[in-house]
Order: sequence, then C-alpha cells, then structure tokens
Amino acid sequence: MLAVIKTGGKQYLVKEGQTLNVELLKEEVGKTVEFDVLLITDEKGEEVKLGTPLVSGAKVSASIVESGKGKKVSVIKYKPKTRYRRNVGHRQPYTKIKIEKITV
Repeated sequence: MLAVIKTGGKQYLVKEGQTLNVELLKEEVGKTVEFDVLLITDEKGEEVKLGTPLVSGAKVSASIVESGKGKKVSVIKYKPKTRYRRNVGHRQPYTKIKIEKITV
C-alpha cells in the first residue's frame, strides 16, 4: 500500500517500513503519531482512493525515531563596492519518522 500524507506544509508518498525526515514535530522520541491520508493506492496503482480533501477512515501511523538538525546552510549577502558582507548560517530542525502501518 502507498499513501500520500501531509505534514509541515509538504506532501509525502509513503509505504510501510519507510523512514523519512519531516518538519519538526512536537512529539517525543518513541511516541506514535497518526497522519491523515490524502490519497491511498496499491503498489501497482490500479486501485486508487482519492480524498476530498481526506480519505475517510484512512490513517497512517508512524513512530518517531529521532529529532535533530540538518546540515548547515550558509546564507551570504554581498554588495560590491560598499564593504557590505554578511554570512549567516542556518540548520533546519527535522524529525525522523518510521512508517509502521497504513490502515484503510
């Protein structure tokens, strides 16, 4: 089974046993979270259920593996001839989840 879930303003295509990084969730490590399903289908894509906007009764349960910060992204501002240089670093926080079960 494949499902499309929405979290953190982004949509993800997930299947059971998959691990992925999503935007930071407020839950603790080891907890189980449930996501609403936008679309659900089988592996071959023959049988598709599309929600308006959600598929009724369908849930995706996932466990939180870890929380952390991503690699540093350097944001550099530069204006020529004016001695203006700014270098700001940013590390985006994330939560790593493992998809446990997709229920219809």
